[in-house]
Amino acid sequence: MEELRRGYARLCAAPQEAVLRRLRGSGEAPGRARLDLAEQSLSLETCGALGRLLPAAAHLAEVALGDCGLSEDGVKLLLHGLCANTTVTTLDLKGNNLRATGAEALGKLLRQNKSIRSLILEWNSLGVWEEGFSFFCQGLGANNFLQRLDLRNNQINHHGAGELAVALKRNASLQELDLRWNNIGLLGGRALLNCLQSNKTLKKLELAGNNVPSDILKAVEQAMDHNRDRQTILSETQNRTSVLSKEILNLKDEKAKQFLDLMDTIDKQREEIARSGRVSAGRVSQLQEALNEQHSIMNSLKAKLQMTEAALALSEQKVHNLGELLSAAKQEQANMAERHFAELQQQKQEGADREDKLFRDLSASNEKNLFLRNQVDELEKKCKVQQDQLFQLKQDLTNTTAELKLRAVQAEERLEMEKRRFKQSLEDVESLRLKEVDHLTQHMETSERSMQDRVQRLEAIRIALEEELSQVKAAALTERGHAEEELIKVRTQARLDEQQRLEHLEEKLRLMTEARDEAQNCCLKQKQMVSEAQVKANQLSLHADGLRRRIEELQQDLNGKEQEKVTEVNKVKVELQEQIGHLQAERTAQEGLREKIAALERQLKGDGSFRAFQVGFLSSFCRDRDRNKLSKASLQAKCLDFLYVLSSNHREALLDKEGEISVLMEKLRMKEADISRMREEEAQRASILQNAIMAYVQGSSLRK
Repeated sequence: MEELRRGYARLCAAPQEAVLRRLRGSGEAPGRARLDLAEQSLSLETCGALGRLLPAAAHLAEVALGDCGLSEDGVKLLLHGLCANTTVTTLDLKGNNLRATGAEALGKLLRQNKSIRSLILEWNSLGVWEEGFSFFCQGLGANNFLQRLDLRNNQINHHGAGELAVALKRNASLQELDLRWNNIGLLGGRALLNCLQSNKTLKKLELAGNNVPSDILKAVEQAMDHNRDRQTILSETQNRTSVLSKEILNLKDEKAKQFLDLMDTIDKQREEIARSGRVSAGRVSQLQEALNEQHSIMNSLKAKLQMTEAALALSEQKVHNLGELLSAAKQEQANMAERHFAELQQQKQEGADREDKLFRDLSASNEKNLFLRNQVDELEKKCKVQQDQLFQLKQDLTNTTAELKLRAVQAEERLEMEKRRFKQSLEDVESLRLKEVDHLTQHMETSERSMQDRVQRLEAIRIALEEELSQVKAAALTERGHAEEELIKVRTQARLDEQQRLEHLEEKLRLMTEARDEAQNCCLKQKQMVSEAQVKANQLSLHADGLRRRIEELQQDLNGKEQEKVTEVNKVKVELQEQIGHLQAERTAQEGLREKIAALERQLKGDGSFRAFQVGFLSSFCRDRDRNKLSKASLQAKCLDFLYVLSSNHREALLDKEGEISVLMEKLRMKEADISRMREEEAQRASILQNAIMAYVQGSSLRK
């Protein structure tokens, strides 16, 4: 920690004294040190320095940054430093009002860090921004090392619960998840319940204070029980397998040791045999040298040789016996291995039977849950009609509780006055106490009667509604009825005890002071809720301003696109008009040609003199031409055929031009129809986009 303090002092131009004191005060052993900066207002420079020092802080095991008022940039710098850390196992970031940027930084941390096992994010605002919380859930799904996650009071709605459910389907390490005091609701509870069918590692899931129906809570508890049972069974099987493997290893070690001992003894015997063989060989050589001299010694040596051979036979027999023992040991080891394998198979079969039984129970519970869900949906439809009445009744109940609190405050003031008077004079206090007690008892009895009447009416209505919802709520109402009966008994006992001595009055005074403290705590909580509501209203106003700006930008884009479309349409119209002008000019020219051709045809058909003139002209023309070797009749026929072909060609060209004009007119009509259709589609898209944006704004304001 001293190195961390020196590094912080070196990196910061103006280090914070409170941070230096905390760094100087924490001095645990390496690997178990705790960086405790809770309730310290950390500047951006301090966050940057700590973010640069945390990757190399190998002695830290826990980092506490709760209630530090961290900014978005500060949180990003700190979490970026923790991404490369490999020793920190616990991270506490409660009460820092983390938002979208903080959620994204936490998602990146969960993706990259592999050492953090416990993450505390209580009292933040991670669920307000859906995109940031979605990024955080993606990081949680990719993490396989985190075991405990605390997300209490993070304003998580049913969309956030759906993202968490998707992440839990992928996560295989998280064991404890705390989601108390959020806004998960029915849909979020169902999503979490559905994800538990694929997640088998989560052992503890807290959903109190989320408006989740009791049947879903019971189903979640059953799923948690199944997961815990499964984990215990897995741990037991793992322990058994580890014990069996250890026993097998021990047996193997013992057999190996025995085998080595046998091999050592065999080697020793072989050495002894070799040594004895060498000695006998030496003796034989000596006997062979002195054979001629000492025949009697030769006989004795032969006897000794026979004895050594007998010893050798005995040793060989012993070796054979040891080999048989070794084979028997191996056989026994194989039998033990087979027996252990059979036991393991039997345990696996038992585990499979248990899993099948659990799966059957789970399927039955799922069918029951589906049936109950259908009933709950039907009852929810009925309850929507009666929610307004319940809301009105709740308002009446809150008004009556406020009146009771005011009366309790007045009673406390009166009791304080009585206490001061009692200090002045015991006799005066006794008389005043009796009067005040009578007055209080009368007043409390009247108020209790009125409240009991109203509470009974409210209880009757609520019992009628909750009996239609489920049997669980009916059980809860019966428990509440028992509690109210006990409360009535306590009140009657209190009225009887009011006639006792001054000690009981002082005890009651103490109880009233405790109630006053509780009322003050409730007032503080309400103030805090008001401040949170103001913060939410400010956030909603900012969000609405952003949406209005977005709508204006989209409107500007639509106007720009409309202008571009108008310009394109005008260009197309101009081009079509030019083409139409050219075609009309060609058409007028063709009409003139057609008229000329018609006139020529009329002249050819009706005017014989003109035809004769033409024939004469052609004959004279043919005579004048020296190169023409044809006859007059053939030349005239050919000229007439030429004129007829020319007129027919003009007609065909005219018909082709008319067909082209009709095709171009059809294309023009199709273009105009496409332009009108595009205008209508753009108008529909603009209206749909505007309606969607308005619906989103209204839906977000209603959800908030």
